Amino acid sequence: MVRVHVKHGDGDGEFLYDTETTSTIDEIAKDIIEIANFQSKIQCFAVEFESHLSKLQGDPKAMPLVRALSEATSYASKDQVKHNKALSLYVLRDHTRSIEKEFLVMYSVMGLSNSDLQQFLSDLQILEENTVQLLWAGKELTRGKKLCDFIGRNEKTKIVIRLQSPIPPPASLSGGEKS
Repeated sequence: MVRVHVKHGDGDGEFLYDTETTSTIDEIAKDIIEIANFQSKIQCFAVEFESHLSKLQGDPKAMPLVRALSEATSYASKDQVKHNKALSLYVLRDHTRSIEKEFLVMYSVMGLSNSDLQQFLSDLQILEENTVQLLWAGKELTRGKKLCDFIGRNEKTKIVIRLQSPIPPPASLSGGEKS
């Protein structure tokens, strides 16, 4: 099992992911981009709902949402890297569903509307699979190849991959500015 340390965002996002050397870069990209998006979503839920939930501190009706947020943020935390625990796409998906379900029960008590959640989700910055590059050792991992094409067949390898959106060319080079 190859242990992949994934870094994304402005230093806030990082997690561990386990895969095989025979996995394709496309499979790996799909999984880690989805995990990164769930991790970001959970962190944003916690920030967004914190002020609303602090007003309801001690209210037993708020406890299921507080518990769901707490469990999810703990699981999705980059501290899991320190504890050498890989994140599971399925567990993150379940945590996100749990938060959304509890929010639907609590939104009116929190002074929010159901459309606030939809607005929040639409404003969320997510990574798009077809635009994100996977960088290992400063080189892009090319889609269509297998991981072993880059790192060899040693299953006990540990690597660091950075997710990066392509940098658009400066306006002066793309013809966007006229003199």
